Amino acid sequence: MFNIDPKQMQGMMKKMGIAQEEIDAERVVIECKDKNIIIENPSVALIKMQGTKSFQITGDIRDEEKGLSEEDVKQVMEKTHKTRLEAEVALKDSNGDLAEAILSLS
Repeated sequence: MFNIDPKQMQGMMKKMGIAQEEIDAERVVIECKDKNIIIENPSVALIKMQGTKSFQITGDIRDEEKGLSEEDVKQVMEKTHKTRLEAEVALKDSNGDLAEAILSLS
């Protein structure tokens, strides 16, 4: 697309009053009414322009329905050595019953 050196780009952005700062994030969670959007391995940039701050986020995106505890999902995965998806399905099928979910995958 554009063939501009990153340092030149930063210089041009600075002249226009745009500042960009990389944020060292491990995970980004966007909480919605009915689900959470989880971004794993994110690349996050804070962009400041004309007194406004905005975030640019890229990474591996997945949706997670609310109602499942992250701790419960991890525990089912750990006890059964199953994938996250398998653990989530088992927890949903057992209406969040941790013991039942583990037993159904064992």
